[in-house]
Amino acid sequence: MGLGYIGLPTATLIASKGISVLGVDVSQRVVDTLRQGKAHISEPDLEGLIRTVVDKKTLTVNTTPQAAGIFIIAVPTPFKKDKEPDLSYVESAIDMIAPHLRPNDLLIIESTCPVGTTKKMKERILLARPELDQSIFIAYCPERVLPGKILYELEHNDRVIGGVTEEATEKAIQFYRQFVTGQLHGTTARTAEMCKLIENAYRDLNIGFANELSMLCDKVDINPIELIDLANLHPRVNILQPGPGVGGHCIAVDPWFLIYEFPEETELMYKARRVNRYKTEWVIDKIQEAAAQFEKQHGRKAKIACLGLAYKPDIDDLRESPAMEISMMLQHRGEDVVAVEPNIQEAKVKDISIVALNQVLESADLLVPLVSHNQFKGIDWKSLRGEVLDFCAVTSV
Repeated sequence: MGLGYIGLPTATLIASKGISVLGVDVSQRVVDTLRQGKAHISEPDLEGLIRTVVDKKTLTVNTTPQAAGIFIIAVPTPFKKDKEPDLSYVESAIDMIAPHLRPNDLLIIESTCPVGTTKKMKERILLARPELDQSIFIAYCPERVLPGKILYELEHNDRVIGGVTEEATEKAIQFYRQFVTGQLHGTTARTAEMCKLIENAYRDLNIGFANELSMLCDKVDINPIELIDLANLHPRVNILQPGPGVGGHCIAVDPWFLIYEFPEETELMYKARRVNRYKTEWVIDKIQEAAAQFEKQHGRKAKIACLGLAYKPDIDDLRESPAMEISMMLQHRGEDVVAVEPNIQEAKVKDISIVALNQVLESADLLVPLVSHNQFKGIDWKSLRGEVLDFCAVTSV
């Protein structure tokens, strides 16, 4: 259920093992694209594998589910404006599945969820199908994959699998053993749900420290990259590289699932979220300061080239991307902005003009690397006529 960045690779991988899979998505466009053996998302090796399993008919796709022995829910779980987790997609998937459930079926939720969601979804099912009490198995198994390496990591990474009952845990483990070579760690559904959330909260905290450090270094005129490299010579120190903020469907979202429900117990997580959100605003201000200085010196507006729009290197995913937000905000504030995003083909994304890298290297007045895509590495930045404002340490590679 759900054929997005996680659901589609998962369905495709399972189908590649000779297991019959029905992929369900509410978007007719997505279904039509997949029936042609094409991918609607960019991920290495995915389209070729889709073509293979569609041709072999181990993967079929539709907009509605049907009876099956195993159901996997991999739909989005965003948050609302007040940071309350939005479970409407999960609830909708549950409601679509409920009429098709039979005794001994296994239901697995992979979507990121607040602690206790799996149990609540079981209760939701039993409200509609009370006769299934004690006869269906429900478990939670979060994904932990890296965009750009999703197919490999789905197969090789360890998985945490928590059932509502011990029997559900074991049944889910037996299922994942068919296509996962990593270790499978059984636990409770609540622990598995919490595990996913704290993994990304931990990463957010560490990124927040690096981003806070970079702003401190700016105050005291110290190169943060050099400083971090020197500090990391300590055998027990491993500071991450700073960036323009935090994006993506996990790190920028998951901590809020805990902060919203447990505000008094998550003060440090909340601070990290504030730091990483503020870093994006700080970058916008720094770019505008440089643009204002250029206009003062040259009597015209600076041509700004934002290099990168994705939320991390070498992917096309724009979800919660700080680079995208920076480019949009500069445009909104009246700056002359174009963007370079080598992983996206469209000429425009949300009113931001996308141009080729070679078009701006010699013409832009301000070159602003925001994402350290491979295409930006190895450029002789010192030879360019424009001023370079590097917020992702790509010029030091």
